[in-house]
Amino acid sequence: MITTNTQPIILPTLISHIEQTHQMENKSDLLQPIRQWLEEIEIHNRQLAKFIAKLIPAQCPFERDIVFFGRKIAHIPPMCKLNPLYDQFVGLRFRALCYLVDECGEDIQSYC
Repeated sequence: MITTNTQPIILPTLISHIEQTHQMENKSDLLQPIRQWLEEIEIHNRQLAKFIAKLIPAQCPFERDIVFFGRKIAHIPPMCKLNPLYDQFVGLRFRALCYLVDECGEDIQSYC
């Protein structure tokens, strides 16, 4: 039991509340089926692997430095992390590159 300035807090009650909140967040995740589908895609085709590696960029295309007369005046940060499916797309690209290297024996320098 933890005591605050005015009233005691019972740890099991607090933990139960945190678990209920976490379960409610998971139930309201509307993108979970898409996430799961993207994570379950298996690469077994060279053309598909190449297409995915070209389609999904290696780094965020929106990140920029704004230079004026040779001096950096601003930086636009990468916005890709705001994409709720970012991790799944990066994982899919990684699996495609691994397929090209491991199964096809290709050099993937051109995709980096």
